[in-house]
Amino acid sequence: MEFNYFKVVMFTIFVIFIAFLSTVLFTPLMYVKVTTLLSVLFNNQEVYYALSLSLISSLISISLAAIISLPVGYVLARYDFIGKKLFDILLDLPIILPPLVMGLSLLILLGPVLGDQLAKLGIRFVFTPLGVVMAQFMVATPFTIRSFKTAFIEIDPNLERAAMTLGDSYFQVFRRITLPLARNGIISGITLAWARAMGEFGATVMLAGATRLKTETLPIAIFLNISTGDMDVAISISIIMIIFSVIVLGILKAFGKEAYEYRR
Repeated sequence: MEFNYFKVVMFTIFVIFIAFLSTVLFTPLMYVKVTTLLSVLFNNQEVYYALSLSLISSLISISLAAIISLPVGYVLARYDFIGKKLFDILLDLPIILPPLVMGLSLLILLGPVLGDQLAKLGIRFVFTPLGVVMAQFMVATPFTIRSFKTAFIEIDPNLERAAMTLGDSYFQVFRRITLPLARNGIISGITLAWARAMGEFGATVMLAGATRLKTETLPIAIFLNISTGDMDVAISISIIMIIFSVIVLGILKAFGKEAYEYRR
């Protein structure tokens, strides 16, 4: 049998890169002692606060993102209108732009431009936990829109038309036919966007700042503790985020690959 050099080269590169990537990702696990890790995770108030704020703010931002993305994704998937491609590009911009740029734009809009008017209504985004929610929402929403759009496109429109011939209204067709068939894509999109919101740093630090025990999410806690040389806390938080990412990827694999592979 002829020796397959091509296959050997490809597999060699594959194995080397997987080994390198695994080493990079899991080095923190080897750098800190288990007793130190457990002590930081269960007895450190800062870690508890950062974890709580990250979970609460990301769940709020993802809920808002899902509510907005359902109609936006459906419109992009089902209707043709003037300027559709331009709007499509506009909705993708937050994915391409560096989060710091998005954060700076939010800071200008919600600070000097609208800050005084919002303050009269008791709403403050700049350097507050509400700013964390806004930053996560703006960064994560394009991912849910893109995933929801893909999920709706993959549904055969003839199924919806058949339901309408039986007397269902547009809303009834959307609730009984479209949403159930798009379920896996929707769950995948929400999960991917939730992971993006949990890991958000650039836009958050620009709009909400990096204040301990106030706007301190998990990524900001890593930044603050590395800045002060407290490596045990920074590494422990990094391990939390690695474990969270593994769980998210497991969910994505379980519910489909639409959002994970990110198709237009």
